[in-house]
Amino acid sequence: MKTLFRISLFLFLISFSFQSCKKTVKKETVEENYVADNYTKQEVDIAMRDGVKLHTTIYSPKDTSKEYPIIMQRTPYSSRPYGEGQFREQISPNVSMMKEGYIVVYQDVRGRWMSEGHYENMRAYIPNKTSDQQVDESSDTYDTIDWLVNNVESNNGRVGLWGISYPGFYATYGTIDPHPALKASSPQACIGDFFFDDFHHNGAYLLSYFRATSLFGTPRPNGDQPVDTAWYELPDIGTEDQYQFFLDAGPLKNLNHFFEYETPDDTRLVADNMTDDFFWNELKEHPNYDELWQSRGLIQHLDETEPHVATMIVGGWFDAEDLYGPLETYKNIEKYNEGAYNTMVFGPWDHGRWARRSERNLVGNYYFGDSISNFYQDKIESKFFNHFLKGEGDGKTGLPEAYVFDSGRKEWSELPAWPPKDAEKKIMYLSDDQELTEEPKNITEIKFISDVDKPVPYSEDIKSVFTPRKYMTDDQRFAARRADVLVFETDELTEDLTLAGPIMANLKVATTGTAADWIVKIIDVHPDDVETNEEMQDHLKMSNYHLMVRSEVLRGRFRNSFSNPEPFTPNKKTDVNIKLQDVFHTFKKGHKLQVQVQSTWFPLIDLNPQTYVENIFKADEADFQTQTHTVFTDSSLEFSVLK
Repeated sequence: MKTLFRISLFLFLISFSFQSCKKTVKKETVEENYVADNYTKQEVDIAMRDGVKLHTTIYSPKDTSKEYPIIMQRTPYSSRPYGEGQFREQISPNVSMMKEGYIVVYQDVRGRWMSEGHYENMRAYIPNKTSDQQVDESSDTYDTIDWLVNNVESNNGRVGLWGISYPGFYATYGTIDPHPALKASSPQACIGDFFFDDFHHNGAYLLSYFRATSLFGTPRPNGDQPVDTAWYELPDIGTEDQYQFFLDAGPLKNLNHFFEYETPDDTRLVADNMTDDFFWNELKEHPNYDELWQSRGLIQHLDETEPHVATMIVGGWFDAEDLYGPLETYKNIEKYNEGAYNTMVFGPWDHGRWARRSERNLVGNYYFGDSISNFYQDKIESKFFNHFLKGEGDGKTGLPEAYVFDSGRKEWSELPAWPPKDAEKKIMYLSDDQELTEEPKNITEIKFISDVDKPVPYSEDIKSVFTPRKYMTDDQRFAARRADVLVFETDELTEDLTLAGPIMANLKVATTGTAADWIVKIIDVHPDDVETNEEMQDHLKMSNYHLMVRSEVLRGRFRNSFSNPEPFTPNKKTDVNIKLQDVFHTFKKGHKLQVQVQSTWFPLIDLNPQTYVENIFKADEADFQTQTHTVFTDSSLEFSVLK
């Protein structure tokens, strides 16, 4: 068994703030002991309707001369620090709200850390419950709010929810069958469906999330009893060269041994021929969008939200983990809850970056401006919660429907709808001679060899990551210069071109094999005379920088259905349509719009054997075969263009 190292949740959260840049971005700090000096702390175990008790930490302002709203985060990542006299350095969604005064609540969700019960990863929603034994995150949120408003002193009867990533999922969940006291919720980078967020993208397994698996799938020790220290271990792959490690490891089934733990199996979770990690078992035994994943998706239940809960959905245009979730959450609440206050905020951030205060805002190497996150916290987030939890609560917040950052112009826009209703469709074709043209030319075939022994890397950095982030703005010149990456680009633009909304790639392809993945990337090619920012990695320059604006993969077997995969017929021209997530980006005059098409993206996603097998997690080494792929020049991309 590979050596494993013990890691605490503290290190897990610290990894969120890591980025590979030459210089450190200066961050604002909170006054030492501010929370302890201004808040009291109480830890309680709140009984749910089925009798299970959830561990809850309550920070209340010491000034009890007035009433305060409650703002709550429910989390699988711990409500620590535990114990009397132990305080968080910062509480509340942001510093401004902490200093204005809120009753701030953190809760360990069912089955995690100090809470009782059994944890289910992305617990399925139960509609039309018929007994107190039917519980889910909606009922747990309801029961918790009910206890808080009836037992916490000096509360004003109004409650808000917020959370980033998995806690964002719980913030969404609380809006379904909500408690009457819940007045506002801000799901941020919220998971919507694990088949399209985090561990999968359009059916392709994100191998780059491999090390995060045990965080969610390791059973708690001692019969699933509450615990105040980390019980899970993350795999140590023993090298910083994750590309070579996963290439040498071979088929996914060769990784099973990382999840054979040195603790007794929990027989409720582990069956014969399974590993000790229940989440890894779910991943490898459910490669298709079957009942397991469908039942755990939350997007399809947003018709159960109620108009008395105002929502503000927040996300980052360069969030490698959860971009599908917040976009689809906003759009589906908008669709099903007509008349409710529902807005969205999207900025130039990676995963959760808006929650950190810093002078200069970057994603990876790319600089977007100063104090962008600070502006969001002070002028958008605080304004939203203050209005609904402290103010009139009538929806007249002064905030727009869509507060969105144009990542090309590097400026905020306030729009009355998203996608913009005045956006027009523009089709561009993948033509011969590496051209991206507005009119189709002669239909020809462009072939490339997809070598399973030399897959296209997703990054040129040599490092092992917990989850990938920086690559979302990486310079793509390294990929454009490979023979197995097809490049199509416009001439230098003579006027600005603003993309605002979703992108559809309508590919016409063929393969000599029976299986293939298809990756499409949208690139902003910068001019030669752009000044290089100080945080840029030493070997790069902004001159001719190939900024990746959007990218997506589709596992080809799912081209017609995510539930019913099918092989390709060798050498047969086939439609493969890929939805890329929304963008708001202006390609400036003098820049070029480039499209890259490839079939491997390693080890961001796992290798496709390129020979059809029923379950890639169980593929043999002999199944992996080099194939020749073809892209036909009647392939096109459909953009949403804002005039």
